[in-house]
Amino acid sequence: MITEQKPVHFLLVEDNQDHADLVRMSLEINNVTNTLDHVRDGLAAMAYLRNSGEYGGSKRPDVILLDINLPKMNGHEILEQIKADEDLKVIPVVVLTTSAADADRLSAYRSHANSFVTKPVDFQKFQNMIRDLNLYWTVWNQAPTHSHIPNG
Repeated sequence: MITEQKPVHFLLVEDNQDHADLVRMSLEINNVTNTLDHVRDGLAAMAYLRNSGEYGGSKRPDVILLDINLPKMNGHEILEQIKADEDLKVIPVVVLTTSAADADRLSAYRSHANSFVTKPVDFQKFQNMIRDLNLYWTVWNQAPTHSHIPNG
């Protein structure tokens, strides 16, 4: 039995606009109450997460969807910074990438990624994957309450 879905705020860190549009569309098809913010590079991701510069006052994400191959700072570097930061390390990070390389997967998990997902090339499979990620993070996962999260 599936329990009631709660709204989840996703931060998508993705430089490929087509992939970002697919993620946004797939989330909207499956649950319109979820929100998604999108940044296109690693420096913007860290500014967003630290509420600095143009991202001052940004909403703290419940889940980060992180590509690996990014300009300015790659996904591995971002992941390391997130997991080294006391205020950010409790935010789940799903590495969402086209890479199926064992080295990328191992590096992501060594840096404490919560999940590693290879983006399917087929549109329907991609949409199904986003639906399943959405279901997991909105229905099944039990995150700490915001009152227990620093700056939450």
